[in-house]
Amino acid sequence: MTATGPTASRLLRPPQRYHLEGSVGSLAMGVHDPCARFVDGTFWWTSRTPDGPGTLALRRVGGDLVADGYGPGGGWVVDRADAVAGFRDDLTGFDRLAAGHPLVARLASTHRGLRLPATGQIFPRLLRAILEQKVTGKEAFRAYSATVRRFGVPAPGPLPRLWVPPEPAVIAGQPYWVFHPFGVEQRRAETLRRAAAEADRLERCADPVEATRRLTAIVGIGPWTAAEVVRIAFGDPDAVSVGDYHIPNMVAWALAGEVRGDDARMLALLEPFRGHRGRVCRLLEAGGHHAPRFGPRMPLRSFARF
Repeated sequence: MTATGPTASRLLRPPQRYHLEGSVGSLAMGVHDPCARFVDGTFWWTSRTPDGPGTLALRRVGGDLVADGYGPGGGWVVDRADAVAGFRDDLTGFDRLAAGHPLVARLASTHRGLRLPATGQIFPRLLRAILEQKVTGKEAFRAYSATVRRFGVPAPGPLPRLWVPPEPAVIAGQPYWVFHPFGVEQRRAETLRRAAAEADRLERCADPVEATRRLTAIVGIGPWTAAEVVRIAFGDPDAVSVGDYHIPNMVAWALAGEVRGDDARMLALLEPFRGHRGRVCRLLEAGGHHAPRFGPRMPLRSFARF
């Protein structure tokens, strides 16, 4: 990592009431994500690009957003900074749908500045999603962080301890047992290797529908993993994480006052918001509308399916 200045910069005009932290926060796996994090109000995000490793820094300056790019891929990430920041998120028709439920309407107004980012890249989010399958948040972060640090490369730019995600070919070429010291059992390791081998084909997907079809054709990847990926890669506002431990309960509680719900009930309650069902889930999370807990607290996404 070098401390040289940015190789490219761009001034962006945010949408009205834009909220940087709320919009790009989903790109980071907690505050210590090795590939994306906030430091002193600036959001740092790394990427493999056709031009080489790139680091994007997003910071507010007055009413504007400044995008700085570092490294060989600095120009590439700056060119896509508006999408990464969520500026390309299309809310057309959502106000009309939100008006059908008082809580959703209120959240849509309160969190008007929350936009859905779109990275345009499938494999970096797929890597993380596979490692999140059926484990606690702590276990998932350990595996993700260790994998990135072992097989990724230090990110260009001035921020220390920032890494670029690994090349899919590097992951695909590893035997499954290499991942065991990171807490990754054979099932997830093999799924990760299979996904990495298909990465080039996945990255050519034109839309969330095609990506979901190709993702779920890979053994070990189901609707939960696919939804987690297309929501970030394409900014898909309709992606619903079917199979999540917490989200059905959150939706049932917030929209119907029911303390528990299954996937079928969640999808039925979200149906009036089709086209923006994932956005509604994101708003419920932002508003803190979680179902009451009974018994010991379960870690985030614990026991999520494939």
